[in-house]
Amino acid sequence: MTDQRIAVVVLAAGQGTRMKSSTPKVLHRLAGLPLIAHVLRTASSLGPEHVAVVVRHERDLVAAEITERAPDAIIVDQDDVPGTGRAVEVAVQALPADFDGAVVVLSGDVPLLDAASLRLLVDAHAGGGNGATFVSAIAPDPTGLGRIVRDADGAFVGVVEHKDATAEQLAIAEANAGIYAFDVTRLRAVLPSLTTANAQGEKYITDAPALISARGGRIDVVTLTDPWLVAGINDRAQLSDAARELNARIVRRHQLAGVTVQDPATTWIDLDVSIEADAEVLPGTQLLGATAIAAGAVVGPDTTLRDTEVGAGATVNRVDATLAVIGDGASVGPFAYLRPGTILGDQGKIGTFVETKNAKIGRGSKVPHLSYIGDAEVGEDSNIGANTITANYDGVHKHRTEVGSHVQCRLAQRVRRPG
Repeated sequence: MTDQRIAVVVLAAGQGTRMKSSTPKVLHRLAGLPLIAHVLRTASSLGPEHVAVVVRHERDLVAAEITERAPDAIIVDQDDVPGTGRAVEVAVQALPADFDGAVVVLSGDVPLLDAASLRLLVDAHAGGGNGATFVSAIAPDPTGLGRIVRDADGAFVGVVEHKDATAEQLAIAEANAGIYAFDVTRLRAVLPSLTTANAQGEKYITDAPALISARGGRIDVVTLTDPWLVAGINDRAQLSDAARELNARIVRRHQLAGVTVQDPATTWIDLDVSIEADAEVLPGTQLLGATAIAAGAVVGPDTTLRDTEVGAGATVNRVDATLAVIGDGASVGPFAYLRPGTILGDQGKIGTFVETKNAKIGRGSKVPHLSYIGDAEVGEDSNIGANTITANYDGVHKHRTEVGSHVQCRLAQRVRRPG
């Protein structure tokens, strides 16, 4: 690994019209995170001195998300001059004048790029003493992508954008991934020379390597063999394709770590979910947000958990739960609905057609079926009979219901607040 000063520029100014959405493209979600959050996480893996993110469309919405995910990031506004070249130019202008390291350029809509590949780019750039280094991939369908043009000896000649390419150039399968590392001094020297004299009337950052080469800078290309790592998201079809691919990788990672996933095709796991070895996930299950599953737990089938903790050896069957805690050895379901604030103690039970909300149910206590327990606290080893409702609303205020330990609440009772 080569140590060097690094600044990362993330391009996130585009409107993303092909998404046909009121939501900015980079804020569409993938595996529980906005696209821009994936890119910012990868950028942080380099330990950069500076991160500058270029914004324009729905500027305030995008900037708020960036600030939440990367509070130290520099928010840079792109002006009316279109193109990636202009975006990089305004970002470089926002960097400290004495910064003399490498500028790594990433796209806010390329979420699957991993830290190892990005480090490969940076190390190749520094190790070769390059003026510019960029990433290419052999794309099965390079439509819309810039092509890497090489000479007869295979040496880099330049990049030609799809709309400017000849028929011969369109036949090239090696595509530009839109990911670069530049020597900042050489980059600053050529950015003012970028023009809009092309089919799209934009300043292309892809023109910069050839200008750097003409001034004696060395150009290199790092080719990745996995095209998914550099796949851009331009419409909802591509978003769903990327979601399936990323989910398959997440599921496989958990499987290799000792988790049983019976049917990967119907199991969806967000990026920040944690699952301990020897847990089992059954078909039709969605594990979302910051859900955490402990060892030996069995989750599913047909279960959705959002930001929910499941204890060791617990069983969760056909359950919808959000912001809930399920204790060790507890049993939930089938057909239970756990709303935020539900805490089920160790060895406890929430059974069939039970809804809970803001309820603490103690160790060994059971709510077996057909009940609503909301804004309540149940002690240990109590049993709440069928058709029981904690009625704690007086028409103006809600009041917390308390049920003690070792209590038997019989069939069809309405348990009111104390007093």
